Amino acid sequence: MSYRKILFIDRDGCLIEEPEDEQVDALEKFRLVPGVIPALLRLKDAGYRFVMVSNQDGLGTESFPEERFRGPHELLLQILDSQGIEFDAEHIDPSLPVDNSPNRKPGVGMLLEYLRDTNLDRERSAVIGDRETDMQLAENMGLQGLRVGPDGMSWPKLAARLLDQPRTARVARKTNETDIDVSVDLDADQPVVNTTGIGFFDHMLDQLAAHGGFALELSCTGDLHIDEHHTVEDCALALGEALDSALGDRRGIGRYGFTLPMDESLARVAIDLSGRPVFVLDGEFPRESVGGLHTEMVSHFFASLAQKLRCAIHIELSGDNTHHLVEACFKGVGRALRPALAKGEGGTPSTKGML
Repeated sequence: MSYRKILFIDRDGCLIEEPEDEQVDALEKFRLVPGVIPALLRLKDAGYRFVMVSNQDGLGTESFPEERFRGPHELLLQILDSQGIEFDAEHIDPSLPVDNSPNRKPGVGMLLEYLRDTNLDRERSAVIGDRETDMQLAENMGLQGLRVGPDGMSWPKLAARLLDQPRTARVARKTNETDIDVSVDLDADQPVVNTTGIGFFDHMLDQLAAHGGFALELSCTGDLHIDEHHTVEDCALALGEALDSALGDRRGIGRYGFTLPMDESLARVAIDLSGRPVFVLDGEFPRESVGGLHTEMVSHFFASLAQKLRCAIHIELSGDNTHHLVEACFKGVGRALRPALAKGEGGTPSTKGML
């Protein structure tokens, strides 16, 4: 499922500068806040939608006639539209502070439709403003609040704050059979530390992360006195969930990745981070187990990983050495993941516009 990332943006002091003298003609002193257009374009490319939320005290009264507001506002929209920046909606409240209107910031009356939207990405959405009332609105909506202007940050820094965060995730999974803690960082290659109680499986997880180019710390205490099934399966599920979480909405990723030989053995691996879980293995392992790991668990590991990572994994195997074949699978999937996980500057890697 693709969740909507929305920025609820104040107008005066955030998009346009407020004139020091309120009696001065607003069109005469009309100024965009420095850096706002490049920042909004970068945020748009990253999949953000924009909603304007503004208090305009007494709009439409004799002291604040409609025409004094409408001219600068229409000019603002025209400038932004000429640069490819559009707002999904504009919520302008004309109330005075004494009116106690629920639609007046920091009240959320104007924004209830967004709060009821189950597809709103609450972790990445934000309220952007230059006043304390904007930060209170963010708190009332359960979103992060980001302040711009003299008491906050610049628009370039704000965009970097939202977009340049590390792609990390941590997942804890505890059942009656296993207790697992896993952390990943897609933009680092260290540390790689895995302890599951199965030495060969630890080695395979090391290969997966090292060749995938991501940091991985995974610890698991499982019911190995029964067999390794639950440990291998649950580690795959927890790892897949962590990778999926770290990927976020998957905008800008490489999405696809391919292949690897291992001496006389060959694993042809193709991966698609499509959002649709599929696993296909074409080939057989000559031996029933290697290093305390039953080979039937190799396919089960990748099927479980594909399930939680929401991706397609295809592996074709050929060769005679079981150790090499298993290792080629883990190394090959890691190598295929490396370009697929890689982050670029592009949008969603799909002609549909979403994964």
